[in-house]
Amino acid sequence: MQVVGYRTETTTDAPALLLASDGTVEREPLTPGATLSFSLGDRWCAGSVDGDDHYACDRTGAPYCDQHTSRWPCARCTGNCDRPLANCREEHAVYLAAFAPDVFKVGVTKSGRLGTRLREQGADRGAHVHTVSDGRIARQLEAEYAEEIPDRVRVATKVAGLHASVDEAAWAALLDGFEVLETFAFDYGLALDARPVPETLLSGTVRGVQGRVLVLDRGGTTYAVDLRELVGYGVTREATDRRLQSSLGSFS
Repeated sequence: MQVVGYRTETTTDAPALLLASDGTVEREPLTPGATLSFSLGDRWCAGSVDGDDHYACDRTGAPYCDQHTSRWPCARCTGNCDRPLANCREEHAVYLAAFAPDVFKVGVTKSGRLGTRLREQGADRGAHVHTVSDGRIARQLEAEYAEEIPDRVRVATKVAGLHASVDEAAWAALLDGFEVLETFAFDYGLALDARPVPETLLSGTVRGVQGRVLVLDRGGTTYAVDLRELVGYGVTREATDRRLQSSLGSFS
């Protein structure tokens, strides 16, 4: 069995891992209170997923080899293009996102995906600041704002603030410079009173998922797991016996 992907929370679906065995994909729900008992083995290319079907790859690149690495053409677009994709011609939203305590970013997405996109990133707050007719205009605005507001936030930075609250004064000060169309506030139910320990494991009790970060309780310590870092691992259904760093700096 291999971890071949994950799904973040949406308004209709709970977050889940995608596990593949003999060409078939099954969902492993990551709902609060669920117990996960998997040991991680070797890691190799996760191949490709099409619905409930998995097309395996035995190359060593992980999480994906060169053949299966998706290169999204819009990832670094700044609007200097001729709108080559059909999606480029759809209505887009420009948004601001806040990650506790005081990390902010600017981003763009298709208008109908705004709330979903903010949840995918694990944002604590969001603000819709522009609606534009196409993706090119949205990317041009994003590039302009990105001169002062970052357009990317590392997962490690998000993990560092999972236990904190948003600095509401700093967030309000940022929004003062925009004509805000709509605001969002998200609660992922983690109820953390201390920073979780970053780790790559799949054994413990699910506390919750924020964006692509899975939070697990195990042996008296709370861990933060980047779901992307699990993709490609072969797994067996048994709890890991690997020694893990605890929240006190020792090992358990």
